[in-house]
Amino acid sequence: MQNQKRVVIDSISPQINDGEFFIKRVVNQIVTVNSHVLTDGHDIIAASVLYKHENDKKWREARMQHVNNDEWIASFVVEKQGFYAYKVQGWVDYALNWQHGITRKIEDNQYVTSELLEGIEYIKEIAKKSSEDEKKYLKQLEVLFSNEEKYSEAIIEAQSEKLHAIFSKYPKKHLANTSKIFQVYVDRLKAQFSTWYEFFPRSSSEVEGVHGTFKDCEKLLPRVSEMGFDTLYFPPVHPIGEVNRKGKNNTTEAFEGDVGSTWGIGSKDGGHKDIHSQLGSINDFKSLIVQAKNLGIEIAMDYALQAAPDHPWVKEHPSWFKWRPDGTVQYAENPPKKYQDILPIYWESKDYKALWDECLDTLFYWIDCGVNVFRVDNPHTKPYYFWNWIINEVKKKHPDVLFLAEAFTRPKVMQQLAKQGYTQSYTYFTWRNNKHELIEYMTELTQTEQREYMRPNFWPNTPDINPFHLQGANESKYIQRYVLAATLSSSIGIYGPVFEQMISDGLPGKEEYLNSEKFQLCNYNWTKENKLTTLITKLNKIRHQNEALQQTNNIKFCTIENENLIAFYKWNDDKTNELLIVISLDDNNEQQGTVQLPLSDLGISNGHQLEVCDLITGSCYNWNTEWNYIELHPSLPFHIFKLKK
Repeated sequence: MQNQKRVVIDSISPQINDGEFFIKRVVNQIVTVNSHVLTDGHDIIAASVLYKHENDKKWREARMQHVNNDEWIASFVVEKQGFYAYKVQGWVDYALNWQHGITRKIEDNQYVTSELLEGIEYIKEIAKKSSEDEKKYLKQLEVLFSNEEKYSEAIIEAQSEKLHAIFSKYPKKHLANTSKIFQVYVDRLKAQFSTWYEFFPRSSSEVEGVHGTFKDCEKLLPRVSEMGFDTLYFPPVHPIGEVNRKGKNNTTEAFEGDVGSTWGIGSKDGGHKDIHSQLGSINDFKSLIVQAKNLGIEIAMDYALQAAPDHPWVKEHPSWFKWRPDGTVQYAENPPKKYQDILPIYWESKDYKALWDECLDTLFYWIDCGVNVFRVDNPHTKPYYFWNWIINEVKKKHPDVLFLAEAFTRPKVMQQLAKQGYTQSYTYFTWRNNKHELIEYMTELTQTEQREYMRPNFWPNTPDINPFHLQGANESKYIQRYVLAATLSSSIGIYGPVFEQMISDGLPGKEEYLNSEKFQLCNYNWTKENKLTTLITKLNKIRHQNEALQQTNNIKFCTIENENLIAFYKWNDDKTNELLIVISLDDNNEQQGTVQLPLSDLGISNGHQLEVCDLITGSCYNWNTEWNYIELHPSLPFHIFKLKK
């Protein structure tokens, strides 16, 4: 194919799968675009990033700067929610090329009267676009460049920064080459920064053995708010199947009074658009959403696409399930776990369009009730392209809606779900415990392509996962795990009050809770306070006060001479908020070490006095050397230092 263009545009980043998927940002974040831009020969070239919001008619332009080795860079700010498009454009800039060439000749003491006359042609073209003051200046140059008697003055102006700035401001993009278009999706801030608390509504009653209600949940909202959580996530609140209902501790036989698993959705009382009758009415649920919002809390709902054997879908839409020759449906399995009380949906059903529409309509139903956050159960067991479709359909009408993917599975599966549109993702943090694996995992999340599309949400525990390192753990270990989550990731969550009350008994040999709340009512002292609840409250407040903790990607690990101590530097984009965090990974013994400050990142030299203030204790210190002594005890195994230069 013939092409007269001379500028080559290559290796554009960020972009995912050559533009198949969009990168992600939140409102007012920066998108920094890098590209290789080059041409044949020695001509001067220029490049820009062109960008616009999906509702804008005109492209805006950010001029790229040459870094080195044909690498160019520019940034733009995404100011509102929705899709932005961006592309790179490059061209040979003949005006700048002229100025560069005449400068070289003047430096070589060549006589350039002919070149000055050539420059007049570029000036005339620029003058058509320029302001009145610029026009006046350019007109003077036309006269000057054509007057040999003022040659000395002319060659000074020909090389001037003022002329260079005007040429750069009004480029003639002759034979410009433009890349393909890439996209960035912009969410509200909560997509990047959120603090989740999970509890079972049915265990909210103050009276032991009595099923909790939404009215009981309303009484707990002030506690959740006071602890600094902005998202309250409920496991499914729908009717629970009676056929094959699970008993306590996941036994296959349920006795009278056993409440079953909330994820066994559907019964004679309704399905995914219905509320469990013992929790209250739909109006009670809407009231809870409003009361939570008044306290700065959003209710996150569980979206679990599966059905109990007696779910209305089974009779009304039998083709949505795969039937065996004996007339039964194979129950759900995730080896070694078995879910006899759940039927998986048959996603290859010939009636898949109606199935997809019903799944979408279910989301719209709850969005209309006031829900804008969904935690999606086992998304990796449903088709990826289904998620791409349904998330896009929701976002078209409701851009505030966020989706958290609950998929503790293979890395590339989790990454694919994020690429297909999930707002946030559960992660392997739950199992990352020592210094090496924590640094390795954070480096993967923040220094590879994943930083552009996968927003991690760090959970120390969940109703499904009671990790071995928390079983029988002491208070220091719980503090350590929460502070790691709260400072490494901008989105975090805990399953409570199990976590903060350090209820940790596990099934022998399994990472599961003994007497799991998934299968029974539990009764808690919701007024109980301890050191852990105090520190969680303080940490959540610190997170809301410091922008450096409201993003995940700006992190640099610091050298510290002790494998039981981990240290890292975090900052906001304009570096007006800078923190140094040091955490002990030893929950039993005192640890000491010497931490190396990242002087170049801080923009200071060795000997510069740096004030470091611990945001937990309020103690402040003056450091003036690159290496500084740290001592941490199990009773308070961390420092969060705010840095003041």
